[in-house]
Amino acid sequence: MTSYFRPAATLLLLMTFLTGGLYPALVTLLAQSVFPAQANGSLIQDKQGQAIGSALIGQSFSQARYFWGRPSATAPYPYNAAASGGSNLGPTNPALSDAVKLRIRALQQLDPDNRALVPVDLVTASASGLDPHISIAAAHYQIKRVAKARKLPESVVRDLVESHSEPRQWRIFGEPRVNVLSLNLALDAYSQAARP
Repeated sequence: MTSYFRPAATLLLLMTFLTGGLYPALVTLLAQSVFPAQANGSLIQDKQGQAIGSALIGQSFSQARYFWGRPSATAPYPYNAAASGGSNLGPTNPALSDAVKLRIRALQQLDPDNRALVPVDLVTASASGLDPHISIAAAHYQIKRVAKARKLPESVVRDLVESHSEPRQWRIFGEPRVNVLSLNLALDAYSQAARP
């Protein structure tokens, strides 16, 4: 019996050291030296160096002067990273249909002259509920409203959208998209710079 205990205990200690200590330390060291921004959460900072968000987690914007992101299904509040997950409502669920109708109505109330079809990503949550991006179509849908609220020419807002558009992941996965937080920060910076 004791002949089994010593090798088992030795193996347990060795594997604990390798997988619980050495491997995490090496991965952390590699990540911090090669990809420090990503390893620390891809944080976006203001001019004072204060973290104001992450490029990987959406934020809730509801004012007409800002581009809105995808709805978040996380609870108890939007974009709660501790509660990542979709709504799990199927396409035939009346609750999903009602939520989409409410979101469409909110968008149309802020921009009653916009007769374009509302892009689906503005009224449905992503699988994680944390998506920081919207489609190019969703950004274009909101240009008139944002330009009007900020008293800017639509061409200026359109140029900002285009300059903050990101291509497909590695040019093959997903669709072109816009990071909502980065775009809204650029809008604020432009508005401040244009102010006399």
